[in-house]
Amino acid sequence: MHPFRAAVEARDDVAIQALLADDVVFTSPVAFKPYPGKAITAAILRTVIQVFQDFRYVREIGADGGRDHALIFEATVDGKFVNGCDFLHFDDEGKIDEFTVMVRPLSAANALAAAMGERFEQIQADAVAYLDAAAAE
Repeated sequence: MHPFRAAVEARDDVAIQALLADDVVFTSPVAFKPYPGKAITAAILRTVIQVFQDFRYVREIGADGGRDHALIFEATVDGKFVNGCDFLHFDDEGKIDEFTVMVRPLSAANALAAAMGERFEQIQADAVAYLDAAAAE
């Protein structure tokens, strides 16, 4: 089992953050532009774990130690079935530096967009708090 999959399935926020590169770029299935940086990516992932119900990875694609990995998942959002994939790319240090998510069907993507949109102000506040805490260290 891939370490990121294990961290997500355990809902281990500390382990998830530890796997993200500082310069990770998160590409959302429901946003036009990518989100650069560990702080915003971690905040998005913390929130989406709450938004998805019955989340489970059903397949992994990628070689052990490879720089590209795909994790196929199923969940529900607001009663809508979601089928999706997390595409991960790893840097030279083994940290995730590119994180792209795709979901289907459109009705589920729309439900995900609405649920995340309702929480985006808090996501941004969480990212700022993370950056402030890191700067204070």
